[in-house]
Parts: sequence; structure tokens; C-alpha cells
Amino acid sequence: MNTATAPPRLTLKAVSLFFFPLLLNVQLMSVSHSIINAALARQHDYITALAAFSLAMVVHLFFASPSYQNHTITITMVRGRRSLRGVILFILLVATWVSIMLWLIALTPLGDWLLGTIIGVDRQLIPQTKAVVSFFALLPFITGFRGLFQGLVIRARRTGLVSLATGVRIAALSVYLPLGMHFFNGPSVGGFALVACVATETVLMAFFAWRVHLPLDSEEDKEGEKGAREIIRFAFPLAYSSGLQQAIPLLISAIIGRLPDGALALAGFGVIRGFLFLLAGPMRNLQQAYLTLVRDAAEYRVLVSFFQRTAAVMGLMMVLTAYPLNELVLGRIMGIGEELRHSIALPMAACTIFPLLYGAANLLRGFFAGAHRTPLLGRSTIYKALYLAICLGFILLISAELFEAWYLLRQRRALYPEWGRLPVAAKQE
Repeated sequence: MNTATAPPRLTLKAVSLFFFPLLLNVQLMSVSHSIINAALARQHDYITALAAFSLAMVVHLFFASPSYQNHTITITMVRGRRSLRGVILFILLVATWVSIMLWLIALTPLGDWLLGTIIGVDRQLIPQTKAVVSFFALLPFITGFRGLFQGLVIRARRTGLVSLATGVRIAALSVYLPLGMHFFNGPSVGGFALVACVATETVLMAFFAWRVHLPLDSEEDKEGEKGAREIIRFAFPLAYSSGLQQAIPLLISAIIGRLPDGALALAGFGVIRGFLFLLAGPMRNLQQAYLTLVRDAAEYRVLVSFFQRTAAVMGLMMVLTAYPLNELVLGRIMGIGEELRHSIALPMAACTIFPLLYGAANLLRGFFAGAHRTPLLGRSTIYKALYLAICLGFILLISAELFEAWYLLRQRRALYPEWGRLPVAAKQE
């Protein structure tokens, strides 16, 4: 390679400029969920409202999660108009399937069977949970195309636009929450507000993706372009892997929903998941950072160094929220009652290591996605879900992440023992 024309080497500053807008995006998304939780926490029967909304979110994420890999698929596969059409076809297929399943849960006895028999929640939570799921049945097409637009913008390295769209989403809640309270009550207010603000975000992302004007169909890109069949073969393991990832919160909900204080436990789990999304969720963007930025082993080590520092800060914020800032953050800002605050303090503190484990797994997932070894990612998630199904307890959410990170690291060492080999070569396999 001609060093005079070679792109500059990757530095911590360059990673920060790319990653922190994406980190801010996940933080802002989490803030939108926390704002909705705060609004529900101020309702009369706040325990039921929080529990039903949390359970509906878990059900929705389980079925809709295959579409949450759309930005990764777009970054990896879209090289021209042919591959763009293939990705859109995949998005439509997944969104149609997910929407049908959510409608069945919301409107038929399937929902009563899933929530009452399989998950085992209190019967009084079922009607309100199904009402929220009926709103979420509109989301698969919205979030599916949001992922496509985000992938196009991220590939153009305009990550700040992704955060800007999410900031507008949060601002829109100031309109949608009061509007929802005029027409709905209970957790349905949260369902309406979430769908409306995500739709607003998606429209703005579509505008940004159009303005980016990626040079599709350039000769360099068309050389490795894939068709719809190859794209679906690549994307399917990522899709079902993402679905299995969300089976883990569903398993935990099924466990804690059967406890004597099931509603209180589900409400607490929803709050903790919100903070995990806030403080560990940004680590999932390490997949996009790897696929977009890393060209060789030296640059990979730069990204690892960045991830370790970021995960340490996130973990510290988790333990500070659990204890020293418990009353301020959970009580005064979130408006959560004392009983619930104290019951979730220890589990929240135990999740301090979660950002590190979750980040390690996602960094390795980016590596194998770039190497086009997506079936291996599917197997790793199957093993993790089986491990958690065999074991019981909330704390095993952490050990499940540790198990997946260990498995992927072991596979990388087995497949690439020399690791003097460039990741860019792996990406072209």
C-alpha cells in the first residue's frame, strides 16, 4: 500500500469522535425509556403500570430483536443498489413476521397463554400488558427502517446525526406523553408515547440518510456486492442470535414473575434493565466501530483500549447509582418509591461488571461479523440461552454475558491463532 495515500492510523481520538455520538445515541434512547418510566411511576397504581410496561417491553424485544441488527447488516453488506434492495427485502420479511406475532399476542388468547402460563405473571397484569403490546405491533417496520437509515449514516461516519435524531426523539416526548394522557391511561400511555417518538426519530433518520448521498455503485464497492439470497444467508444468523439474546430477559421475567411479590419484582427488573440499557447499551456499538474503523491488529488493540476505559466508567456509574446516589437518582429524579428503591439496590450494584462483559462480547461479535462467520454468533447465543435456562437467578444475567464473551474469545483464538493476520483479510473471507 502506498503510505503517501494510506488513511491515517486509528487513534483513541478518532475512535472517540466516531463512538461517542453513538454512545450518546444509546444514552438518549435510554433516557427516553427512563422518562416514560418516570411518567408511569407518578401514576396512582404505579407498580402495576411499571410492571405491565416492563413486561410488554420484554415481550416486544424478544420478538422484534431480529430487526435490531439491521444497522450492522447495512454497514457490512450494502455496497450498491442491488445489495440495498436485498437488505430492504430482508427488513420487510422480518418486520412482517414480527408484527404478525405481536398482533397475535395483543389480540388473541395466545397472549394470555404466553403471559399467564409461560411467563406466569399475575392475571391482573395481562390485559394491561396486552394493551401495550398492541401499540408495539406497529414498531417492527419503523425500527426496521430506522436501522437501515442508521447503518447508511454510520457507514458515512456521520455518527453525530444519529444522536441528533435521538435527541429530537426525546424532545418529542414532551408532546407525546401529555397527548397520550388525554386519550389513554395506565401503561398504554407509555406504549403510545414510545411508538410516536420512535416514528419521529425514524423520519428524521430517513432525511439524514438521503442527505448523506453514499457513493453507491462505485466500482470498488460493486466488486464485492451480494444479492438478496446471500444477504439473507448472512443476516439470518444475526437475526435469530439477536432474538435469542432477548430470550434471556424473557426467561428472567418468567422466573421473577412467579415470586410472591411478582409485580414488585417485575417493576424492579424493568428499572434495572433501563439503567443497564443506559450504561451498558452503548457497548453494543463496538460492533459498528470495528466494522467501520478497524483495518488491522494494531487498530484492533486501540479499539480494545478505548472499550476498556469506557466500560470502567460505565460500571462506576452503575454502582454509584445503586448506593450513594440511590435517593437522588431513583427517588427524587425517577420518583420511585422507597420500597422498590431499596429492593433493587443490591442487584443494580451487582451489575457493575456488566458493561465490561457486554462490551467484550460485542467487540468479538463485530470481529466475527466482519469475517462473515455469523453462524458462529448464532451458536454462541444458543449456548448462552441454554446456560441461563439451566441456571436460575437475576445475577446470572452477568454470568451469561461472561459465558458468551469467553466462548467467542476462545473461538477467535482457535480460528486465528497467529493474530498477526489482518482483520481486513478476515472480512473478505
